[in-house]
Amino acid sequence: MACNVGGVERPIRIVLGIALLGIGAFAGLPPVGTGIALVVGTIMLVTGAIGFCPAWTLLGINTCQTGKR
Repeated sequence: MACNVGGVERPIRIVLGIALLGIGAFAGLPPVGTGIALVVGTIMLVTGAIGFCPAWTLLGINTCQTGKR
């Protein structure tokens, strides 16, 4: 897996992922809202942590600087 998430995008994804997981766990949303928040938060956190997003590959987007990782 080549890096395709980098720069400012990685920490933003990590922070948003943690925030969505917290919202899903503690906000008292309806079950559907809780599930969506937890799934999207997990995806954001994992893609930010590993630096790879399959959706960006399909769309041809690469925010990772060349020569790193």
